[in-house]
Amino acid sequence: MSGGQSPIVYSLEGKRVWVAGHRGMVGSAIVRRLRAEGCAEVLTATRSELDLTQQSAVRAWLLQYRPHAVFVPAAKVGGIHANDTYPAEFLYENLMIAANVIHSAHEAGVEKLLFLGSSCIYPRDAKQPLTEDALLTGPLEPTNEWYAIAKIAGIKLCQAYRKQYGADFISAMPTNLFGPHDNYHPENSHVIPALLRKARLAQEAGESDLEIWGTGAPYREFMYVDDCADALVFLMMHYSGDDFINVGTGSDVTIAELARAVMETAGLTGALRKDTSKPDGTPRKLMSSDRLLSMGWSPETSLHDGLKLAYEWYLENVPV
Repeated sequence: MSGGQSPIVYSLEGKRVWVAGHRGMVGSAIVRRLRAEGCAEVLTATRSELDLTQQSAVRAWLLQYRPHAVFVPAAKVGGIHANDTYPAEFLYENLMIAANVIHSAHEAGVEKLLFLGSSCIYPRDAKQPLTEDALLTGPLEPTNEWYAIAKIAGIKLCQAYRKQYGADFISAMPTNLFGPHDNYHPENSHVIPALLRKARLAQEAGESDLEIWGTGAPYREFMYVDDCADALVFLMMHYSGDDFINVGTGSDVTIAELARAVMETAGLTGALRKDTSKPDGTPRKLMSSDRLLSMGWSPETSLHDGLKLAYEWYLENVPV
């Protein structure tokens, strides 16, 4: 958990804290993590109670409940297929969520806000590992540029409100996350839930092989979501600055290595098959988390342990 070497600049004790998007994977992990911080209240609102793409609704909700602090993990998310199939939805909905929540938080006098971005904001061919100053230095990965542009806009909104109004709004860029409440949709999921779903179906069908998209050569960094939530709470309490902060583990694996780890988790002993007609996406995406680690925080959950925890949750909570 948090090392706590950097001084606390904002305490959550006794504060009303809103987690926007609390039913999602990251949002639910933040809610779990906040139980240890002595908050006066953790505020939540479902999609039916509050549509974050509607400006007037968001403004009215924030003015009514007036949270002291806000986490913004809420987003329309998905993998390569979803981003490529629904570009307008990914750009519009994520732009609206960022603009509405950040602007209305300022209007409601929110003391501290943390906006959650994504590692896909970085240029496709940026030098590895990705450092925060690589933002906007080259073209984006075409398969997820719509989502990336909306997230970049959210970062810039936080910086703009800090510059113009002195708002203590910060941003964090998590690496690829997985864990409880992940999206296991057969077409729109990210790589780990997609592989866990395939492994479960193979296991239940008495099969032993596993198929992956692409060559398996691209490298990806993965973080268990509860580690990410711990880092975000740490940043909310220990960081106040204009620059966004990368949140990652500092190590990566190939998709093929990941798939074999999933096979081991699910007890599959057969061959790893590769569908090379499908795209690979970005060749490598490893983030430098040196700034976060230098503040005294470090992750606790290994990829092996995280996969085991994620698969157990999936088996218990998601029907085939």
